[in-house]
Amino acid sequence: MGIWQSVLDAVYPPGCALCDAEVVTAGGLCGACWRATPFARGCVCDLCGTPLQGDSEEIEHCDDCLGQGRPWSRGRAALVYRDAARGAVLKLKHGDRLDLAMPAARWMAASAGSLWPEAPLLVPVPLGWRRLVTRRYNQAALLARALGRTTGHPVAARALLRSGAPVPRDRDDREARFAMLEGAIRPHPRYGSVLAGRNVVLVDDVMTTGATFAAAAEAVKQAGAADIRVLALARATRDA
Repeated sequence: MGIWQSVLDAVYPPGCALCDAEVVTAGGLCGACWRATPFARGCVCDLCGTPLQGDSEEIEHCDDCLGQGRPWSRGRAALVYRDAARGAVLKLKHGDRLDLAMPAARWMAASAGSLWPEAPLLVPVPLGWRRLVTRRYNQAALLARALGRTTGHPVAARALLRSGAPVPRDRDDREARFAMLEGAIRPHPRYGSVLAGRNVVLVDDVMTTGATFAAAAEAVKQAGAADIRVLALARATRDA
């Protein structure tokens, strides 16, 4: 396989995950795209991954998480939802760029750091059937499966169900989003039992207000999970 891959790379050099520039490793970023991609690094909120000012060795929380209780114990995000990161998420979600799931999963795994609990179970945030019919795939499930392949952690892709109409992603109407999502996600009647007693890491593409993650976390808690953490590809911030 290695020899044939080398031959293929010589004939068809791997391209940047976000543009057509030639790169050394398949799924990697060229220099220009790397510089244009805002990774969530340094001091970040321990509940949602939002980058924070300064340096600290203590556990820090952002204003959003201080003002809004989170039904999970820790959280991280790989990217800040702007510039090239926003473009990557939209390509994965709406542009049929399923090939972005694996490089995105590698970024998420790298950003997770100490997030991982003991024996984590990766659970994607479910997509409502209307959006699933339109989009034909759940991008959160793609990311969770790619994360599973990257980290070796098991994935429970069907553990949760989502009902109700799609909720507009308007981060300025936080209360309405939380209200509309209340009870919209629940454990799957057949496959949800796998969550009982497990350390669950919920996976999604974007965290905006956190309402979707909160609804999923409440469902996982209802199913008897021991611990709940969240991991997003990108975090939308107020200044993004």
